[in-house]
Amino acid sequence: MIKCNTEANDKTTIANNWKTPGATVSERYTDIVTYSTLLDGYFKNGRIDDGLTLFREMPRKRIKPDTVTYGIILDGLFRSGRTVAAWKMFHEMIESGTTVTFSIYAIILGGFCRNNCADEAITLFNKLGAMNVKFNIAIVNTMINAMYKVGRREEAKELFAGILACGLVPNESTYGVMIKNLLKDGAVEDANNVFSSMDKSGEIAKAGYYLSKVDGKSISLEASTTSLMFSLFSRKGKYKEHMKLLPAKYQFFDELVD
Repeated sequence: MIKCNTEANDKTTIANNWKTPGATVSERYTDIVTYSTLLDGYFKNGRIDDGLTLFREMPRKRIKPDTVTYGIILDGLFRSGRTVAAWKMFHEMIESGTTVTFSIYAIILGGFCRNNCADEAITLFNKLGAMNVKFNIAIVNTMINAMYKVGRREEAKELFAGILACGLVPNESTYGVMIKNLLKDGAVEDANNVFSSMDKSGEIAKAGYYLSKVDGKSISLEASTTSLMFSLFSRKGKYKEHMKLLPAKYQFFDELVD
């Protein structure tokens, strides 16, 4: 069952109202904002075909879809699993001369990854990078995870290593994605190195995520990591206030005194 919020339901109510005898949606609503609002309601409620039918009416009313309109349709198609249709719609958008913004690229890259088309996402990501398209850290995190998902580990590591050079800063999710996949591959030493880099970037307070993954795989921490944990989370450590984030088995650090 599809759960819809109030906003989506309101939009669907508007869309249903035009079905009264003697009136079509194109007769009642003739501006881009209203069409985009109706389309958003259709797609959020899973009425994909109705939304596409409405979209095809727009040219006949001499209403040109804009970037927002295409974004709504692309997101709706990807979320409904219609990846091929979404890709065709993207090309249609380009051919129409509509401005392709970063938000559109984000929808497509995320949509590919969500629909198990990681290789296609990586190909597009690399092409966009060659065109000097600037990405935010959220997209980079998504792509790192996608690369690991299809076994392109070295590319994932290279992308992670080049984050700072791109003017971005790794965040909690970045480290979480790296550590999760490194541990999945059994690369404990690399995971420990990433953990150490978390301290340098000030993200060590989120170490609970790392340790929960270690617990889940019954992996022993290296001596260097244990030492670092002790110095950071003990009573005299600079992150002692974050002790509660750690799994219970590691909270003994709080009882130790340097």
